[in-house]
Amino acid sequence: MAVPKRKTSKTRKNWRRAHHALAAPASASCPNCGASRLPHRVCRSCGHYRGAERIQLPEEE
Repeated sequence: MAVPKRKTSKTRKNWRRAHHALAAPASASCPNCGASRLPHRVCRSCGHYRGAERIQLPEEE
């Protein structure tokens, strides 16, 4: 069985684990349709942003 040559110090362990914390992406609801969307982005379901239609989405058949 392989045995580590040196003890992993607290500092080295914490450096390695510094990237382990993940944050959930921010989310907001569209005031027009209520769908979940990214903040400061046009809603993908209705095409509205800040109370106005910014993009026209193709109508589904």
